[in-house]
Amino acid sequence: MTLILDWDGTVTVDDTLILALREFGDWQIYLDAAAALRRGEITLHEEIRRDAESIRTPIEEVVGWLRENLEVRPGFHELAEAYRPLIVSSNFRQLIEPILEREGVELEVRANNVEWEPGGWRATFRNGDTCGTCGEPCKRADLPADGEIVYVGDGYSDRCAAQAADRIFARDSLAHYLDEQGVSYEPFGDLRDVARSLA
Repeated sequence: MTLILDWDGTVTVDDTLILALREFGDWQIYLDAAAALRRGEITLHEEIRRDAESIRTPIEEVVGWLRENLEVRPGFHELAEAYRPLIVSSNFRQLIEPILEREGVELEVRANNVEWEPGGWRATFRNGDTCGTCGEPCKRADLPADGEIVYVGDGYSDRCAAQAADRIFARDSLAHYLDEQGVSYEPFGDLRDVARSLA
């Protein structure tokens, strides 16, 4: 069994990039891009690119702030120790790995990358191929090709990958989406719920 954990809003209580945008970026750019994504006018990659470009603060400074302000959900350490999950995220490795380090956890992370430039952060995406299922580059390409997959997620970027899993734990907008699609899942409040169910 391979346990896949989304990062933002799943492992973490808050979305890492949204916290960074509120503190260091242009909130209106985020609101406009998120609305355009919901309307189907732009892809998730384009939304992330726009969000990142609105942050001009050096990455190290943002990471320092996140290390002090970002919380992980209860149950994360238990899952990390018992199952060595794979972290699959649409966020940036440079924002995820320092939090794992803070938590004393070493896990494989499949995420995008970001570089600081004076005009704003520049996002580079690990997977540019269009998914044959959802029509966007998505996390489905990060899933193992064989074996049982358990997927834990909460949001838009989890929709396609979660449906490729054998077992889904969902909350928030992912749960609403799966309800609309008639896809069965197990709801969770925090990661202790997932750990109890997998035990």
